[in-house]
Amino acid sequence: MSAQEERRALTSRPSLYAYALGLPAAGPDGRPRTGGYPPPEEPSPPPGAERLRGRKAFAAVRSALGPLLSGPCTRAAVEAVERRLAELPVPVGALVGAVLSLPLDDESTARALGRRLVRTGRDSRSVSVGLALMRRLGEPEDVPVLRTLSRLRNLSGLAVTALEPLDPQTAALRWLDDRIRGPELRPLVDALLTGAVADVRAFLVGRSGDVRLVGPSPARRIAEAVGLVGLLRTEPVDPRLLAQAGRLLVRMASPRDYQAEILCYGEAVEACDALVRRASALPPTVDHAAVLLSLAVDLHSGPTRLLPWRDGQCEQLLDALGALLTSPAWEGAFAEPGQDAPSAVRQRAAWLRYTSGLLFRTPGPPGRLRIAVLSRDPADAEPVEARVLVDGAPLVPALFGRGAAGAPEYLLDRRALWATEEPHEVKLAEAWCSEGCCGALRVTVVREGDEVVWRDWQHPARLPSGDPAPVLPAYRFDAAAYDAELARASTSDGWSWPARTAAG
Repeated sequence: MSAQEERRALTSRPSLYAYALGLPAAGPDGRPRTGGYPPPEEPSPPPGAERLRGRKAFAAVRSALGPLLSGPCTRAAVEAVERRLAELPVPVGALVGAVLSLPLDDESTARALGRRLVRTGRDSRSVSVGLALMRRLGEPEDVPVLRTLSRLRNLSGLAVTALEPLDPQTAALRWLDDRIRGPELRPLVDALLTGAVADVRAFLVGRSGDVRLVGPSPARRIAEAVGLVGLLRTEPVDPRLLAQAGRLLVRMASPRDYQAEILCYGEAVEACDALVRRASALPPTVDHAAVLLSLAVDLHSGPTRLLPWRDGQCEQLLDALGALLTSPAWEGAFAEPGQDAPSAVRQRAAWLRYTSGLLFRTPGPPGRLRIAVLSRDPADAEPVEARVLVDGAPLVPALFGRGAAGAPEYLLDRRALWATEEPHEVKLAEAWCSEGCCGALRVTVVREGDEVVWRDWQHPARLPSGDPAPVLPAYRFDAAAYDAELARASTSDGWSWPARTAAG
């Protein structure tokens, strides 16, 4: 199809927004349609449309859109955008990536252009550009349009991303509907879609095993879609719901994803606070102790510690959990099982005793550098990490966020962190998928006189949020205090419970 023929085809089509508005909200059986609707057929791209990527794609998009992002947003301007995008030899993914990186000198004009494109765009390329602009500049008044476009399969991902900061509950539900098909969680999604509040609550309190094993991304979306904070504040307190909320918060902080989902959960602070305030309503069982202790691990040195807490709030929650879990009423949950107990039971009990002792009974060492060997509940198969804290902040979640901190066998037992006058490189963390996929966090360690220096950082160019990664300065530590902290962390072997030692 020639460019002229394609322009004629475009001008004869209704906008994708108008098309989506005309789709029924439910199927013939009255239930919401699962997974959204397919888009209308579009003209084939012109020859060579998939050629430009990377810097060349960015330059082409900037050249095509730059003048239109600073001028008046007229109908003629929008049509000009559509014509240019139809002819631009850049795939949609690269097109969106370029728009997300474009400098926007006049945000009001760019917002107006984005709004016109999402409402009047007649093909997925132009609407995708509008959604990318809405992702950066959208406001509450844009929510109805974004909700409507999220019903189209080819636009759902972009529309949901633009919706997240404006209407996280709807965005979460659309995300779950697009991705959840298995019998473990699909009943929950269907109950949410139909507004069956009783079914939602029944699922949450009755399916602890299913939710405990979901990934971090679904865990966050479930919390957003069900309105977890509101459920935690309802009367009377339901212990089963409290336990489930704790599991969801712990899953969100798991390193087994491309980002720390707990940091993307807008109500994480309120949810943690509400849960800890009501935690005394939980029966003192081993499973409940494991949930609360796993939450404490993340408040201590995981990504949860990086949430926007009020001054002293995180420490207060940790103290409250410590007071509860070390109280006489909970002693039975930490008791040592008999020798005939299954190895998994004995492993979990050893973890409970070691972790509670480290968090609640051992005062934290002074100094700028701290190493804490910790993990969440081993029943969830979470990794044991040698967590590095600098000035009280967990280093790996703050600077990397794509995976767990390094194992103690590498960082401590093999003396990777020890400093000599010969510089050497240390891998502090690796992406949960693999270093070859999403990178690693590396640093050069060297002793310079009476200081140990961490310098020449290597890490992905962008943070998990998509923002450019900061240029990291050199970290300097007093050498004597540095050596003392590594020696202290290395002599504590309580983390190496029998099952892990045998596996090693």
